[in-house]
Amino acid sequence: MENETAPAIGYEKELEVGRGEIAFCLTLDADAGLLYTGASDFNLRAFATEDLSMLGDPWTGHTSYVSGIAHTAKHVISGGYDRRLLWWDRDSGEVVKDVAAHEKWLRGVELSPDGSQVATVADDMKCRLWDAESGALVRTMEGHAKVTPQNYPSMLFAAAFSHDGALLATADKIGHVIVWEVGTGKVVSEMDAPLMYTWDPRQRRHSIGGIRSLAFSPDGQRLATGGIGQIGNIDHLGAKARVEIFDWANQTSLQEFNSDAYNGLVERMEFSTSGTWLLTSGGDNKGWLTIYNTETGKQDLQEAAPMHVHEFQRHEDSIFAVGHQKMARWKVTLPDEQASSS
Repeated sequence: MENETAPAIGYEKELEVGRGEIAFCLTLDADAGLLYTGASDFNLRAFATEDLSMLGDPWTGHTSYVSGIAHTAKHVISGGYDRRLLWWDRDSGEVVKDVAAHEKWLRGVELSPDGSQVATVADDMKCRLWDAESGALVRTMEGHAKVTPQNYPSMLFAAAFSHDGALLATADKIGHVIVWEVGTGKVVSEMDAPLMYTWDPRQRRHSIGGIRSLAFSPDGQRLATGGIGQIGNIDHLGAKARVEIFDWANQTSLQEFNSDAYNGLVERMEFSTSGTWLLTSGGDNKGWLTIYNTETGKQDLQEAAPMHVHEFQRHEDSIFAVGHQKMARWKVTLPDEQASSS
């Protein structure tokens, strides 16, 4: 019997649109054909997924960078460096609730899988859970160190829910990860990815790096951390993009991936349906999309992006990406997802 050739990953550049702003975050409602972005000019925008055309005027309300965004059936929820969390009416684009959410820059907004809660992380080193409908504070979780080992202020960059919504992971500048039980706020595990943090004690007395993205595998057993490797020149992102995958329950490192082609921060990650592939994107002054095979430990795809990618979201075989003054849509077909849909 002849051996069947394993199906390859399909990749196609479908659409690229120039923009004036830098988009730091996006949320995708594929069923409605809409995506929303938050940007460097303090505004939110709505776009059509079909052609990435902007719909209506920008939504104004934040007074600094918009760094995180999510949506429910009725609202878009955004957070920014102004430390505020805003609820917007999706039909009118008007702010319906404005919450002073954190004491320092708010870095990320994540919606729970069931849509009932929103998690925020900020440089006050707190993770907060909010009721997605009412905006009421559910819980504050503290455990990350407020300062680095060199006694400088730290930063809390990333958060991610497990697929069943039972767990929430958070990660900071020095590469420390905490896994929380969502229902109780208890810490269930902690681990470190120290190679994603660089300290220069001589030239600048400055640090750079940190874990910028997190992703649970579909079965919830693995946790991927994304950032950048050790940096020689801390004035630039001059090191290879880096991923480390953990067995979070046993606090053990399972795999490490360092890009063989691209420098910069891993800003966003997502596992494929089976957990075999890990899609990552990010950049320095350039951007990329890389797909790692967690079974073989190899890179199965690496493609240049038209911009430094700050976030992407997927629906079926479409990937929508936003970043520095451009938006893009790619078609990526993964073998495990081809099989599950056939």
